[in-house]
Amino acid sequence: MNKNLGLIGRKLGCTQLFTDNGAVVRVTVVEVGPCKVVRKRTEEKDGYSALQLSFGERSTKNMSKPMKGYYAKNGVEPKKATKKGHDVELLPEVLRELRLPAEEVAKYEVGQVLTAQDVFKVGQFVDAAGISRGRGFSGVFRRYNFAGFVQTHGTHEYKRHGGSIGTNMTPGRTMPGKKMPGQHGNKRTTQINLKVAEVLADKNLVLIEGSVPGARNQIVTIRGAVKNGKHA
Repeated sequence: MNKNLGLIGRKLGCTQLFTDNGAVVRVTVVEVGPCKVVRKRTEEKDGYSALQLSFGERSTKNMSKPMKGYYAKNGVEPKKATKKGHDVELLPEVLRELRLPAEEVAKYEVGQVLTAQDVFKVGQFVDAAGISRGRGFSGVFRRYNFAGFVQTHGTHEYKRHGGSIGTNMTPGRTMPGKKMPGQHGNKRTTQINLKVAEVLADKNLVLIEGSVPGARNQIVTIRGAVKNGKHA
């Protein structure tokens, strides 16, 4: 389990970055934070330690009553705003809980705002988690990168098939977990060990080398890398 500090953000898209030596680096731009600490969980009261962070803004009209009640219980007041000539009340769009060591949780207070420059630095390795792009019902070529069937010696209509899916007499059935066509994407996935190329503190933007899961405007969680401890 990743217990490194991180923030909630929104994937904005991809671009390229030119380094000082003239190299081109492909990066993903993520708007990270500002995130507000809504609640702290402690070992004494909850049995584990964690921080609950909120991100973004959303109209209370499009929010469930339990969610509005939870914010009210934790002292998060709606913010007044005007959109398209109408007065609306805004509450945080996203609420996420991040498991952290007790000593890390003790450093922060409820109501404190965390920004990109408070958590991330250039050269740091991070893990990015989000909902991957949905690709619908896909075949084994696209879903599992199968190599395809042999296309010689009179083979017909089998170029993109997966081949045999079961056994003959024993046990005489298709085994569970066999890689076959099916729903591809639209699942929570994590891309690990991505390097932070640049942090734009004034705009709360983090430029991350490589690809981050999800489509444009997808909510993602960026945390310190769990499998690259010396850089985390």
